[in-house]
Amino acid sequence: MTTRPELKTDGNFLPGLIAVALFGVLAAVFLTASFPDPAGFAGDGSITASIGYAMFNLPGGVHPSEGFLVAFIVIAVVLDAALDASVMLAKTEEDGRIGGALRFGSNGTDDARADDSSARTDGGRDRTRSEEGR
Repeated sequence: MTTRPELKTDGNFLPGLIAVALFGVLAAVFLTASFPDPAGFAGDGSITASIGYAMFNLPGGVHPSEGFLVAFIVIAVVLDAALDASVMLAKTEEDGRIGGALRFGSNGTDDARADDSSARTDGGRDRTRSEEGR
């Protein structure tokens, strides 16, 4: 027999009230904020090219700007480290060691736990030597 879902009322409403209050404050701030009139770039020239020149700190941009080469390199290194870490964590096995794309455990030569951890296509039972055709 199934039962209807019930609302938990064990008295822990404080986090919800804080979230609603924070939403109210943020909504009030954003709705009452005044923004200046939008201003475009003066003169002719490609804004996209100027952004590219500014990003790599090269001369030749039509619109004056600051150089962002150091920031660009730092962001590139941080994103590369994050990508490497995510790949490493994705390859981590349940026992904490780092797995890899190459599995040497099929011959029993390099993997100590290759006994029952690999996927099986025979329903999960071990085959005997007579079934293997040896």
